[in-house]
Amino acid sequence: MKLDPDILKNLGAKYDVVVITGTNGKTLTTALTVRVLDQKYDNILTNPTGSNMAQGIVTTFLEAPKSKDAKPVAVLEVDEANVIEVTKYIKPKAFVFTNIFRDQMDRYGEIYTTYQKILNGVALAPEATIIANGDAPIFHSKELPNPIIYYGFDHEPDSEMKAKPNTDGVLCPVCQNILHYKSITYSNLGKYYCPVCGFSRPELTYSLNKLGELTPTSSSFEIDNQPFKIEIGGMYNIYNALAAYAVGRFMGVSPSQVAKAFESDKKVFGRQEEINVEGKKVTLILVKNPVGLNQVLDMISTDKTPFSFVSLLNANYADGIDTSWIWDGDFEMLPKLNIKAFMTGGERYKDVTFRLKVAGVPEGKLTVEPNLSKVIEKIPSLPTERVYVLATYTAVLQLRKELANKGYIKEGMTL
Repeated sequence: MKLDPDILKNLGAKYDVVVITGTNGKTLTTALTVRVLDQKYDNILTNPTGSNMAQGIVTTFLEAPKSKDAKPVAVLEVDEANVIEVTKYIKPKAFVFTNIFRDQMDRYGEIYTTYQKILNGVALAPEATIIANGDAPIFHSKELPNPIIYYGFDHEPDSEMKAKPNTDGVLCPVCQNILHYKSITYSNLGKYYCPVCGFSRPELTYSLNKLGELTPTSSSFEIDNQPFKIEIGGMYNIYNALAAYAVGRFMGVSPSQVAKAFESDKKVFGRQEEINVEGKKVTLILVKNPVGLNQVLDMISTDKTPFSFVSLLNANYADGIDTSWIWDGDFEMLPKLNIKAFMTGGERYKDVTFRLKVAGVPEGKLTVEPNLSKVIEKIPSLPTERVYVLATYTAVLQLRKELANKGYIKEGMTL
């Protein structure tokens, strides 16, 4: 980039580019989208480790394999604030919007500021199709010249409800009154409407019409009456699958081909990777903001067997230097679950330890270990076979490096 500031323009010109952005779910949505498009396209270019700023995207193009397709496809996860750094040089075929929640307030500000950062980039590509989460009110809040495809949940009969008072983005963007909902999946996502001015969720192009069994390691559901299963837990990850489905259909992949693509159980960096540590089944999960954290807690609460809980907190630039977000997470649910032991660690171990104590975690069950290498050494002595490790981004990187050094995983950032 120093030698050639316009290098992205040269590297990306020959590709049909799909940009995936938003607060939560970018990495998994990117991975699932690649699997879906693999059913039709050859050697899809992507950045699988979540290196989603300008330098990582340039590196991705530089490492690109040769493709047999006349117009190869690139599926790129892009940091919200860096969308414009891509669209200055590349005109994408499509943008995918996952969601926007409060995240790294020191970098992004409130959700409306974050969305504007994305739109500043989209404005440079007005002909690109937007594939957006229709259940997120913010994605229907501004008129855009782009063609738009919406996906969302439509699996419950209508009722009448409001989101919780501390939920992000529940004011009508037209008249600023509180939005009402016919159904809510989580946070501010759902079938919203304003009883004052009539603002409401747009018509969905692709909709989830049935939820099946949800476990910590799998989810069954139907999209447009076609059954699907993904080998990863959590309602939030079904949204990621729904986004990948919508991209696939937009790019000419059939529903049956999408179902086949979802059958893979290959895990994604930091997204429910299961690692064997001396017979312990350690599941590593990235958490970075209150909404994502609460969804992970809901997911692990479906585990019917006893488990141990490890929380690793860092506050580097890539994590967000403000750790106050942990106080908006529902840690109070932890003492109610079948958790036999707790452990805290990371560079901000004092913050997360105090948070768990305030949440009611008994001190007799809590081990404090700042050093991540020693955290790994103590995992075999935990009283359960299943161990969930929730870690911020740089803590995931550090932990995986230590796991690689000890021979539990291969060196690098993918399995």
